[in-house]
Amino acid sequence: MDDRLQNAPVGVLEVLPDGTLTDINEVAQSLIGSTADAIGTSLAEVFPRSVEDSLLIAIEGDAVTETSFEEYYPDLERWLDVSIAATDEGVTVYLQDVTEQRRYEQSIEQLRIERKRTAIIENVFSEILAELVGATSREEIAETISRSLGGTDIYEFAWVGEREIGSDDLVIHAVGGETGETFAAVRDVLDTETATTLEERAIESGRLQSAQPLAETAHVPESVRTAGFADGVQSALAIPLVFGSNVHGVVGVYAAGTEAFSDREQTSFETLGEVAGFAVTAARNRNLLLSDTVAELTFDVGDSSVLSRLSQSLASTLVLEGLVPHGDEALLCFVSVEDLDIQVLEDAATQIEGIDEARSIRESVSGGTVGLTVQGSSPLLAVSSLGGTVRRAHFESGSGQIAVELPPDGDVRRIADTLSREFDLEFVAKEERERSVTTAREYREELTDSLTERQQTVLRTAYLADYFESPRGSTAEEVAASLDITGSTLLYHLRAGQRKLLEAYLDEHTRPSENRRG
Repeated sequence: MDDRLQNAPVGVLEVLPDGTLTDINEVAQSLIGSTADAIGTSLAEVFPRSVEDSLLIAIEGDAVTETSFEEYYPDLERWLDVSIAATDEGVTVYLQDVTEQRRYEQSIEQLRIERKRTAIIENVFSEILAELVGATSREEIAETISRSLGGTDIYEFAWVGEREIGSDDLVIHAVGGETGETFAAVRDVLDTETATTLEERAIESGRLQSAQPLAETAHVPESVRTAGFADGVQSALAIPLVFGSNVHGVVGVYAAGTEAFSDREQTSFETLGEVAGFAVTAARNRNLLLSDTVAELTFDVGDSSVLSRLSQSLASTLVLEGLVPHGDEALLCFVSVEDLDIQVLEDAATQIEGIDEARSIRESVSGGTVGLTVQGSSPLLAVSSLGGTVRRAHFESGSGQIAVELPPDGDVRRIADTLSREFDLEFVAKEERERSVTTAREYREELTDSLTERQQTVLRTAYLADYFESPRGSTAEEVAASLDITGSTLLYHLRAGQRKLLEAYLDEHTRPSENRRG
């Protein structure tokens, strides 16, 4: 090899027609991890192998194939650009390391793919969220999610399930896409209860569960992994439909790639699960609001309730005057008591685990009302999240009773079973009542639509805290503190809400009387 090739900035190997290496420069030695001692040995013994082995194929036989190509060499963990040129003496092979260039190109391509994928996902999610806003039932919500996700090229299929009434079994509500054998395997596991599916884990934990790659995730049932391998399904995601502390159901999404769900995508799915959970709750609340009949369920409450324990410590009867959900696992409860000094009630409340704060709202000679901040999961909070309304509740000597108002549909049994299973409640009675359609009801519906959720919370809290009484039972600062907001923010929401109330009231009372219903 002449000096020009020896000092060239690329790797150079000279090979005889029979494949014997006759020379190699220092750059080539560095690139393939060889030394000058390799001269005189077969090129096949010196040069690392690739999947295609294009170099050895090109020089084997009587005729040399002049060519160039780029291949990945696993032993070297690098990409090489290889050029083969025939000479009078044999073959000259030129090498260049193109690993960084390849990685750069792969990064650009990956970003391009991810950008395209993100755009598709965002469009799908936007369509789903838009449809969820107007959904009126759990079935419609399930169909929307499964159809939209399963109908894309990104995912193989998606399904939505809920717990079966009266048990912990997970039942399928809707499925969309090419399910193949994988979904059949998931369904069989649910039916036979031989193992725990990814979706069941998501419902139990209330947290998103992923399996990437599916075949190597031990806690996925073996039959599902086997079916997924046969179908080419290599990733799965289970998204719980949550609202507050309640898990309404789960979405299972299956895809072909081994890393199909990026961190960003999983975050988007978590948001979808929260919005869908809210939509389920809203649909249930809407059914209660619009129903002409209501079902009233009565439950006995055991001593696990914080208000039961408080009544026991006081040996008095506590009556729930109203409540306002505050965050995912907190309630502002307004409780009245008779024949007891209000300061005694405040002091006792602060000693009960689960009650963070107690504040006097109204005081009389024989008792009064206090506002209690109750932390943690409770039946009162669960009722609201499940689409019901606490109509009345009282607690006495370590036990209590609550009456819950629900729309008279399939949710009644489900909610009764959920409350009894998850809390220390015993179902006592059910009564269905006719609800008259009145102008007052229509008036409430209009107000609910016009007020934001925050305005409703602020107005209700201020009202129950006697902020509007004279003299006031609570100052603006006290009401704001109970909601963890500033006084100026409270006043802003109060003014905005009051303005809407007045607008609705004046509009209602300026309508012609013949357009009203009694």
